Amino acid sequence: MTATTDATTRTATARRTARSAQLFEEAQRHLPGGVNSPVRAFRGVGGTPLFIGRAQGARVWDADGNEYLDYVASWGPLIAGHAHPEVVRAIQEAAPRGTSYGAPAEGEVRLAALVKEAFPSIDLVRFVNSGTEATMSALRLARGATGRELIVKFDGGYHGHADGLLVQAGSGPLTLGAPDSPGVPAATAAQTLSLPYNDLGAVTAAFEQRPGQIAAVIIEPVAGNMGVVPAAPGFLEGLRELCTQHGSVFILDEVITGFRVGWGGAQARFGVTPDLTCLGKIVGGGLPVGAYGGRRDLMECVAPLGPVYQAGTLSGNPLAMAAGLATLELLRRPGVYEQLETLATRLEAGLGDAARGAGVAYTANRVGSMLTGFFSDAPVTDYATAKRSDAARYARFFHALLDRGVYFAPSQFEAAFVSLAHTAADVDHTVAATREVMRQL
Repeated sequence: MTATTDATTRTATARRTARSAQLFEEAQRHLPGGVNSPVRAFRGVGGTPLFIGRAQGARVWDADGNEYLDYVASWGPLIAGHAHPEVVRAIQEAAPRGTSYGAPAEGEVRLAALVKEAFPSIDLVRFVNSGTEATMSALRLARGATGRELIVKFDGGYHGHADGLLVQAGSGPLTLGAPDSPGVPAATAAQTLSLPYNDLGAVTAAFEQRPGQIAAVIIEPVAGNMGVVPAAPGFLEGLRELCTQHGSVFILDEVITGFRVGWGGAQARFGVTPDLTCLGKIVGGGLPVGAYGGRRDLMECVAPLGPVYQAGTLSGNPLAMAAGLATLELLRRPGVYEQLETLATRLEAGLGDAARGAGVAYTANRVGSMLTGFFSDAPVTDYATAKRSDAARYARFFHALLDRGVYFAPSQFEAAFVSLAHTAADVDHTVAATREVMRQL
């Protein structure tokens, strides 16, 4: 560890966050809750959120100058680390040529070709501006292509904040059959069936009870917003078979897992072929981007080739395309995913050993370089078991690690991400800090 990083292991009384507190107070006068996305407000762990002043590699510095090892990674896209020189250079070279055209450009073509290379299930791809846009567009396409209205999703699965998807969506309210947010019409929410994750029998029953009505099944192959929860063996394959049997569109939401759990995403890792795939996060290299793509016959239903309308002035933004190209080129290099797997395995094992040594109830789920440690004495396989975790203990754990210069997600129900910028020494430092913290929980 560097001398500066060693300094971040100071106690809570030594870590000063006056500037963050001042900024948060001012922000609350201008922004709802002082933030532009809810989880940033630290409501899940209490306290005042950090305002970040800069970031580099595997580290961030808050507005007061405190340094932290970062496992949030902007919620996943920064697989190469913050401000990777090659990504920064690509953006710098693109910016003087113009920040937006509202017209086709070469970068879109090159990035689309690279995405198709990685995902053989994608014949055509359409770039959008966010994961939410990707999922809502894919579902509109599925409805338009099938002439059906019902959508199946899974409890705890978050697919963005489009109206029809805010039903049993991760940390939302848990009232069955009702929308998770005011402002979502009940009639809209009623078009979404939310079923238990990893329960193939429930999906089979839904198809049997609503023959010819289900347009699509959408799933995160590795859930990331109830904490990391992978699909059970055979679950994805069973969904694929049911969709084929009933003429429904099978959609993998790989906004988080795409390029995160491997080249080709979770579908390559688990050997399952969707009809449509939703992407985001890493595809933009840290800039706002989303994408959806899939079978040619489906994608040719999208305007201007077909009647399903979807548009966006900033779609295919040249800066985002440049950042995405630079990032994906990095990920094509030999040994990259092996490096990530090794580091994440080391972190998972170290955190588990620290908990067991302190006698703390703890279980971890990891797929590739994303993981969640749950304060639970039972395996976490779905939303119901995730909710049994001790969120209050996680909050204490989060703040104690923060005081030691380690920044995990400010929620028990989010993922931690390892990047190419992390080192074995970083992981060992994190484990040592965790061992100290676990003894105090």
